[in-house]
Amino acid sequence: MLNRVAVLSDIHGVLPALEAVLAEPDVSTADRIVLTGDITAGPQPTQVLDLLTSLGDRVIWVSGNADRELLEFRGGQRDNIPDPIAPWAASQLREDHLDLLGSLPRSLSLPVNGLGMVLFCHATPRDDEEVVLVDSRLDRWREVFDGLDSDIRTVVCGHTHMPFVRLAHGRLVINPGSIGMPYGRTGAHWALLGPGVELRTTDFDIQSAVTRLSQDSSYPDITEWADYFLHARATDADALAVFAPRDGRDHSP
Repeated sequence: MLNRVAVLSDIHGVLPALEAVLAEPDVSTADRIVLTGDITAGPQPTQVLDLLTSLGDRVIWVSGNADRELLEFRGGQRDNIPDPIAPWAASQLREDHLDLLGSLPRSLSLPVNGLGMVLFCHATPRDDEEVVLVDSRLDRWREVFDGLDSDIRTVVCGHTHMPFVRLAHGRLVINPGSIGMPYGRTGAHWALLGPGVELRTTDFDIQSAVTRLSQDSSYPDITEWADYFLHARATDADALAVFAPRDGRDHSP
């Protein structure tokens, strides 16, 4: 049984944001750090992977759809990725990075004090790019929970880059938000589990981070990318307008 677990999701290859969160006392002293996917698709993919692997077995990894897409692109299984930065990020990865990403599970379960058996996934327990939101209807949650063991009472997911905690059919659902590409408000968003749930935001010097990314990353559009995502210029309303139709709400409940 783990007493304290830090959950970091959707890092998207942003090293300054990751470094700021790892420096948090509650992260550095947590029993485990769980990554819930979309680790590498961003401006500093190799630096982020090298830092995380240096932490050894304190880090527990889950794959996200963006990680899978990078692998498929490098493996010739797809010839494009919708995210413009992703093909560039895929080209930066070394063979050991590809081996690591290829070994990651789509989900895993861990016992956490106060929360019982917790399932960690990227988007939903059954799919790495399915969309559920804080206001998704209960029938939608029933669909995505279908087949889960009854002892799973808490589900942690990422993917939509917006933090929330809610109950759905007796299960606690937690989205820690995004470390590197936040929507709605600036900062690196993460969660601390055990014995309760705390949604946390780590503030860091955004302009310095934008400058650092612009100097360190060879991605051609890095300055615009860093300004847009680190300053969270996509509002939560913008993100919900894009995501909402994908959670099935256009269909009858």
